Amino acid sequence: MRALLVSDIHGNLQALQAVLEAARGPLVGGYDQLWNLGDMVGYGARPNEVLDLLRPLATINVRGNHDRVCAGLTSTEGFNPVAAAAAIWTQRQLTPDNLEWLRNVPQGPIRATERAVCAHGSPLHEDQYIESMRDAWMPLQLMETEITFFGHTHVQGAFSRHDQEWEEVHPRYSVLGGLWRSRVQRFVMEVPPGSRYLINPGSVGQPRDYDWRAAFAVYDDAAEQVTFHRVAYDVKAAQAAIRAARLPERLAARLSTGS
Repeated sequence: MRALLVSDIHGNLQALQAVLEAARGPLVGGYDQLWNLGDMVGYGARPNEVLDLLRPLATINVRGNHDRVCAGLTSTEGFNPVAAAAAIWTQRQLTPDNLEWLRNVPQGPIRATERAVCAHGSPLHEDQYIESMRDAWMPLQLMETEITFFGHTHVQGAFSRHDQEWEEVHPRYSVLGGLWRSRVQRFVMEVPPGSRYLINPGSVGQPRDYDWRAAFAVYDDAAEQVTFHRVAYDVKAAQAAIRAARLPERLAARLSTGS
């Protein structure tokens, strides 16, 4: 079974479309299931179009903190002014059907396979950020499965524990004369049994690891591998949509830099 892992789409329709097209193509090799790790909306200007595209495809959906706030389940308290403005705008834009669906997306972690669960933040708490080995230490000790797929940080990578050995993984991609702008790139990580793994496929719609390209991953349980991917998308169109919606300029500008 091959699972396509997407997270933190944040209303970026162009990025999601590029990921789905790439995932179906020969360089990725297709997928059997789609696991969505949350924050589908907020920030970007196409929340309804993203949900309309994602809902029929996803086998697993986990809510994110922006999904929760945009659905009106909790307030914008704790959000910075830019995030709060986008959340309020998004809630007003959502169709009644999408708003109701978003309100009923379950909180993680959700069991995906015998080995793996899906969460938005930490498997211990949906709002907890895992950005360093220090953050990963407790979840790797206490999680009930060998693998947790998570998002929330918008940074692609992984943390693992085998006995007393601890490892942090950051995918690296070669840049060959600008060809990376037009092709899918990948980084393979082995996930053999007997270890614990926290794995973040990265953000589809708003990466923050200084690579602007849409990030995603594919988990192949038979091969015991996770393959991280990056793919270019039409950033200018996503930025134009944000500006046309009169959302904060910062949300458009940061898409060019992945920061």
